[in-house]
Amino acid sequence: MWLQMRLYLLLGLLLAIIYGVIVVVGGAIGAGSFLVYAILAIFFVLFQYLLGPSLVKWTMKVKYVSEQEYPVLHGMISELARAARIRKPRVGVSRVPIPNAFAFGRTRRDARVCVTEGLLKSLNSDELRAVLGHEISHVKHNDMALITILSIFPLIIYFMALGLLLTGRGRGGTPLPLIGIGMLALYFITSLLVLYGSRIREYYADRGSVELGNRPRHMATALYKLAYGNARVPKESLKRVEGLKAFFVNDPSRAMYEVRELKEIDADMSGTIDYEELLALRSKTVRIRTADKLMELMSTHPNMLKRVKHLSSLI
Repeated sequence: MWLQMRLYLLLGLLLAIIYGVIVVVGGAIGAGSFLVYAILAIFFVLFQYLLGPSLVKWTMKVKYVSEQEYPVLHGMISELARAARIRKPRVGVSRVPIPNAFAFGRTRRDARVCVTEGLLKSLNSDELRAVLGHEISHVKHNDMALITILSIFPLIIYFMALGLLLTGRGRGGTPLPLIGIGMLALYFITSLLVLYGSRIREYYADRGSVELGNRPRHMATALYKLAYGNARVPKESLKRVEGLKAFFVNDPSRAMYEVRELKEIDADMSGTIDYEELLALRSKTVRIRTADKLMELMSTHPNMLKRVKHLSSLI
């Protein structure tokens, strides 16, 4: 309930910001000009929304696979989709060396759930099912469409800021470039708010995986193993998917930091996070360095220690 409430509050705040922009900037340049910027932002997002699945498929080298080729993978996704009461997504395997999984598509009916070849080699069946449950939860809650909608708000402000910076004075001699500078600052703030919304959805998908019958320790161990696997990936491979890391279960570019954080939980250094270790974390206060807090602020994914702490509350 608290995760949902935070998302509603975030949406309300973004709407309030846009309303304030309409009142202040619309009064300075005219409502008609504001409408042009809004239409331009919506058109840009819609274009990205329509072409997005094709771009993801091409960049991630996705091959859609049949039940005969990957019976276990299909079986897990079919079972999880039934439990989530959604249509079974298309199943794909990505030919990239990064161990991870992702869901993409325009709607529930258009959804695709994909895993990389590295993921299949890294996780056991329980851990794989937990990760797939995370992705099915993203599909169930229409997270792809939700984040697309949220991203419209910063884009409206961005296009408006550019327009104001290139103009002179508005109604009553208002210095529009000065307002444009303020709008750029507002664009940065709203972009951070959209990133915050993305992090909320990751927490929510983790919880959704547990609600679909997966144990929190399996999800926590899967995240641990993914961090280890991602940390070994050459930088050249990470650069290829830099623009798509928001789709992944965890952020590959933060893998080294995540391994360091999760080692603090892995008391017996087994490479897994078992029930006892998760239970011990549940009663602890998580302390995060200022640098890690700033890194999280700029990320689509939560800090890994906080994320596993959240999983410990679901035991």
